[in-house]
Amino acid sequence: MLSKRYVTPVLASLLIAPLAAGCGASKVSLGQGASPSVVMALPVQTSPNWFFPVLASSGYTDVNTQMYYLMYMPLIYINKQDQVDYPKSLAQSIQSNASGTRYVIHLNPQWHWSNGRSVTGQDVVFTWDIMKAASGNGTLPWTYGGAGGGGVPSDWMRVWSPNSHTVIVTLAHPANQSWFIHNGLAQLNPVPESQWNRYPNNMTEELSWIKSIANDPTAKAYGVVDGPYRFSAFAPNQSWTLVPNAHYDGHRSAIKRLIFQYETSSASEFAALKEGTVQVGYLPPSMWASRGELTRDHFWPGFLWGFNMMRLDENPTAANGLGPVFSQQYVRAALEMGINQRAIINGIYHGQGVVEDGPVPSKPPTPYYDPAISQPPYPYDPAAGMKLLESHGWHLVDGVMTRHGVKLAFPLIYASGSQAITNTVQLVQRDWANEGVRISLVAEPFDNLVATDHGNPNKWDAAYWGAGWTYQPDFYPTGGELFATDSAANAGGYSNPVMNQLIQRSYAPGTSAQTRQALFAYEAFAVKNVPYFWFPWIASLNETATTLKGVTSTFNPIEDLYTPNEWTVK
Repeated sequence: MLSKRYVTPVLASLLIAPLAAGCGASKVSLGQGASPSVVMALPVQTSPNWFFPVLASSGYTDVNTQMYYLMYMPLIYINKQDQVDYPKSLAQSIQSNASGTRYVIHLNPQWHWSNGRSVTGQDVVFTWDIMKAASGNGTLPWTYGGAGGGGVPSDWMRVWSPNSHTVIVTLAHPANQSWFIHNGLAQLNPVPESQWNRYPNNMTEELSWIKSIANDPTAKAYGVVDGPYRFSAFAPNQSWTLVPNAHYDGHRSAIKRLIFQYETSSASEFAALKEGTVQVGYLPPSMWASRGELTRDHFWPGFLWGFNMMRLDENPTAANGLGPVFSQQYVRAALEMGINQRAIINGIYHGQGVVEDGPVPSKPPTPYYDPAISQPPYPYDPAAGMKLLESHGWHLVDGVMTRHGVKLAFPLIYASGSQAITNTVQLVQRDWANEGVRISLVAEPFDNLVATDHGNPNKWDAAYWGAGWTYQPDFYPTGGELFATDSAANAGGYSNPVMNQLIQRSYAPGTSAQTRQALFAYEAFAVKNVPYFWFPWIASLNETATTLKGVTSTFNPIEDLYTPNEWTVK
């Protein structure tokens, strides 16, 4: 979510939050005996701010997903092989017709809410109604961040529940069944209608009420859950605590308190790992040389299912008149030639990354990556980038490329708190200067950055948060949520009719070979069209206390979520 989400690498992570962080005020050691506590480091200057499991576009982040995932079961859980894992899903089975227009979902009667009531089809329908309403046009209290992905909302013709444990979804057009299950149905994390349907006859009031308590997990409506944990307490900008749901119908937690801790600096987060007061965190790249000091921890790097990028504001009203400029493919290609991915990987991230020039990564390996496009079409070459600009009428004026009075000079907002991210944007600043592109660097906390680039398009030009995007819940990587015109997560306003057509074709039903060919055609176009700037995909540098078992083995890089109810304390 920014699966399109802004990702949170700390949670091993919808946009992705930065890799470095530092500890807040609270210090909790790993408990022993009957009631251990586990402290997890949040990304630097990042807080969960939307707990309702239908995320607003301004809160479409991995941090928020991790929070609600612990409280609410998914309709569809996707495993490490990018396949539906029914034992971990509310759905027991899904049947579809040959054209992919009708889906019959049978719910597993095993699952109950913490008040003892069964999870029903009507709970699923109600949650869909919220998603649909928040995906509409016009003035809304908030907009659903997943709108535009998985056919939401326009392709979903009808959703209804003929009985308590069945849901039927019909689509307006034939669809690739794998795509719709992965990217459509997997967006649903149902909530109990009995707790949340406060304004049954006024959806606008309902959305306003949800917004009013979205960042208040102590509100009464959050008291009934079906996931492994329930919310307990929080101290703003310090910590958020969850405790086990005693009525959970799955694998129950041996951890009695799960504490997500606010972080302020990479140095203090590193110190907390060293002291043992944080048990699940990460190694800041700037502390790489000191990693041997973390004698209490197990280090395990890994690649998430996603890609890294810098987002551009291609809206007509972008700041400094640059929206129409950034919407030109040749401009994006020229600036892509000024991004030295090898230097970023080797000089800043100590070799823990891979060069990527498209939306589907080579790591982790999946059948969705097309090796035929492994060679970058716009390799690092600032001189060639400058020549490309000059061939379209740009020329240097006082050291800045200028055309028709418009200068390639603009601010770049980037996520604060990480030395690695700061070093990356400083390197880009120097290399772009060699092309005649002048940028000023503006550091903002990750939460503010997300709010800015999803806010008024005339307030920014480019944004980089250092960790990109992970594919959840858009597990089938067709790009509809990010690159389709007017999709909710397409905050930069990128729009291309060929891209739209290729994305739509990737949704169509067909044989395995046909659907793979359609996906590869979309990938090839995205690589060459450069909707946003491609950056290297960096491994998450995870650290886990040696006294905590199961973190590595149970982590799912496809879902990009931790499952602490499956961990044990030695």
